[in-house]
Amino acid sequence: MSPGDTLFGRLLNRPPGTPEATNLPLVPGVGLQVYLDSEGHVEHLGGPVRHALLRLTARSVTHLTDYLLPHSGLVVEGRPQDWQGQTLDLDFFSQAGPPLHLRGWVQPQGDGWLLHLLDIGDLLGERRQARSREQCQWLAGQIREQLRLCSFTRLAQVLGEQLQRVSQYLHIPCLALAVLDDQEQGWQIHQHYCAPGAPQLWSPAQGLGTALDSLNSAAPQALQASVQPRLSSVFGPNPGFAVPYCDAQGVAAWLLCADYDAGQQAPDLGDRDWLALATAIAAPLLESLREHRHQQQLERLEALQALLGTGWWEVFDSAEVQLARSLADSLGLPATRLSLQDWFARVHPADRDELRSQLQALQDEGTPLELCVRLQPCEQAQLLWYRVQGQALGIGAGRRLVGFMLDISDIKNQQQQAAAAHARLDNLIASSPAVIYVQRYVEGALQPTFFSASLQPLLGWSLADCSDGALVEHVHPDDRAVYFQRTRQLLREGTVSTRYRVLDRQGHAHWLLDEAKLLRDDLGLPVEAVGLWLDITEATLAAEQVRASEERYRILVEDSPAMICRYRPDLTLIFGNRPLATYLECAPEQLPGVNLGSWMSDEQRAAFTQRLAQLTPQVPVSTAEVNLRLPGREHAWWVWSDRGVFDEQGRLLEVQAVGRDNTEVRRSQQQLTQSAKMATLGEMATGLAHEINQPLNVMRMAIVNVLKRLGNGDVQVDYLTDKLNRIDAQVQRAARVVDHMRVFGRRSEIEQHPFNPLEAIDGTLSLLSEGLRGKGVELRLKESDLQVQVRGYVDQLEQVLINLMVNARDALLSKREADRDFQPWIAVSAESDEHVVRLWVEDNGGGIDQRLLERIFEPFFTTKPVGVGTGLGLSVSYGIVENMGGRLSVRNGDEGARFCIELPLAVVD
Repeated sequence: MSPGDTLFGRLLNRPPGTPEATNLPLVPGVGLQVYLDSEGHVEHLGGPVRHALLRLTARSVTHLTDYLLPHSGLVVEGRPQDWQGQTLDLDFFSQAGPPLHLRGWVQPQGDGWLLHLLDIGDLLGERRQARSREQCQWLAGQIREQLRLCSFTRLAQVLGEQLQRVSQYLHIPCLALAVLDDQEQGWQIHQHYCAPGAPQLWSPAQGLGTALDSLNSAAPQALQASVQPRLSSVFGPNPGFAVPYCDAQGVAAWLLCADYDAGQQAPDLGDRDWLALATAIAAPLLESLREHRHQQQLERLEALQALLGTGWWEVFDSAEVQLARSLADSLGLPATRLSLQDWFARVHPADRDELRSQLQALQDEGTPLELCVRLQPCEQAQLLWYRVQGQALGIGAGRRLVGFMLDISDIKNQQQQAAAAHARLDNLIASSPAVIYVQRYVEGALQPTFFSASLQPLLGWSLADCSDGALVEHVHPDDRAVYFQRTRQLLREGTVSTRYRVLDRQGHAHWLLDEAKLLRDDLGLPVEAVGLWLDITEATLAAEQVRASEERYRILVEDSPAMICRYRPDLTLIFGNRPLATYLECAPEQLPGVNLGSWMSDEQRAAFTQRLAQLTPQVPVSTAEVNLRLPGREHAWWVWSDRGVFDEQGRLLEVQAVGRDNTEVRRSQQQLTQSAKMATLGEMATGLAHEINQPLNVMRMAIVNVLKRLGNGDVQVDYLTDKLNRIDAQVQRAARVVDHMRVFGRRSEIEQHPFNPLEAIDGTLSLLSEGLRGKGVELRLKESDLQVQVRGYVDQLEQVLINLMVNARDALLSKREADRDFQPWIAVSAESDEHVVRLWVEDNGGGIDQRLLERIFEPFFTTKPVGVGTGLGLSVSYGIVENMGGRLSVRNGDEGARFCIELPLAVVD
């Protein structure tokens, strides 16, 4: 062994003669020396590290594994001699808590063994920290690349995925990225991620205010939120910290980590690592956002220029001008670059020289260009107004002439229209009966300071004539109190509308409508009053005339003998004059609210309401005769005229009506009709006697034959039965004639009723058929099965038919007396369409003289000899048909007169 080896062995605390196979250095007084027996029990501890070991309770024998963590106990299984030649990495329990990481070797020491260990905790920590940093840098690079390569549409999704990736890698429960809002006035959450089970601290686009600005001075260090109570609104009660990202403008984003202690959960990451991670997340995001905003701004600028018809321009030294594409398109130019000469050629000649002059001043002296010019896009296009502005950028040879052009055609057109409208308004005010005035508030009074030009032609006064309190002198003496009250009300309430009279220069009074408004300052004190005088002299005088007319109308209505009223469509009275109230036996004030239909039957009320429903703004008037059942009277008839009042939509609001009592006329008509009916019965007496004599003769002959048989003793039951049945049939025939005469002869009913007109034909024939045949007049009937109804009186329609047929019979018999070979006939027929039914009565008597056709329905007109006819038959018949709403007419046919009864069909529910 060489002296050097002896020295090296002494430095390693190795005794002489130690086998070189151990080959292990021994450094006494460094690290930890553990003296073990052959079984591995600890006999003695040495070295400075022994004070950091966990102290064990006193016991006789302690094994080495009692000092080690469980996983290190597996490394030193067996005996110390088995550990020779191995490097041992052991973790010891420490008093401070974290384990001690030691590395060493074992060597024989006398009868036992010496385990010499060195502290490698710093070495392991640096290695672990380096590995963590490498992984963090790799993660940051991956995140940066993912965010940089993704499109803007997927940016939010990818950012959320990367935040989730960071949260899972570093075990951060809540992670968020905060950026400045659109106005750059405060911070807001751009994106966040919360692990499952973690509290939801943030929401997208949540505003954070300016709480993070207090950390800007400390950037780029990551600050703990626990020492920043002003950040409690960001993290709430949870611990956390914020990592800034800085660019050229300063702090541009914050990476927020909540409910997370970086010192304990990520001890290997330093401030640089966190800053790099924040940069990897925020830098590509902000770059993409800025690029997107820039693109949006360019698109908005393009759209704005296109919408406004504006754009930039720049003039070059080569006497050329460059225009924005939108401006060139609006001017219809094929290219964006053209010569100044071509540009000036599109300018209106009246503006061309001024534009050239100002552009030269801009180029020579730098005088800003500001001018409104007219340009023509093309030869046929309309001139457009443009506002041209420009300025010089730079100095010397590098000076640039730039500016913009804005289409102001709409503004110019509006200005021209406004000027024209203002001129028309001034002219209108000057020529109208309206005066605009301004009164200034001075020391508690209102003094006139302005009148429109229309004051002079209206009143003949000027502003000077109304100043210094002279205006009150022009007010009519009787209305000055009203004027003073108007001023007090205007000062008290701020607005006023009143009427009073003002005298013009000739002394004539004008009624003025004064409407004014008081203007106040910021303190609420009066400043001035702005108002309008409107000449309402004609309207006021007209209103007085209307009031006087209304008074005369009221007197006329009250004193009129006619019944005048107003009522709603449901027949509820609104007003009734005194004659109506007297007729209804009540006071006028009791009429409003009473229903007019309460005095009508159901049929009359339905017909009355239906007639009102037919009123329209084009046909607002209707007249009819109505039948009422009034107190103390059996029946009353009114001739009633209605006029509807309608709104703008054509709906009936109310009805104004005038009526007169027609009861006496109606009763006279009934008496006349009854008299005519009795006269008709008298004229029919011969025929009716024949109708009764016929069955009497038959019965007399039957009785004579029966008596003759009985006298001869020849009695047969069948023969007697047959004769008795024949007598009974003739009795019934005579009874029907008598009964129908009794029905026909009595008075008609009060109200009209629906009936089939064929009933009237059957009744007429039952009275006249036998008599006509007895006189040799052929009766021709056209079979009909009409199933229609008309409204009226069946007996009165019979009377009309009887009158027509009797007149025809008399004319036919008169003609036969002159001509014995004449064969008379009367034809009766009926037909109908959708609206009316027509009954025809015609004969072959040769017709009526054309000169008499126009007078045939006149009362008392007759062609019969004196004492034979009354002249009322056709006149009464005409009235009967007209009262039923129909029409009776006559014309000559091929062989004789042809009468037509036309009646409207009744609407039956």
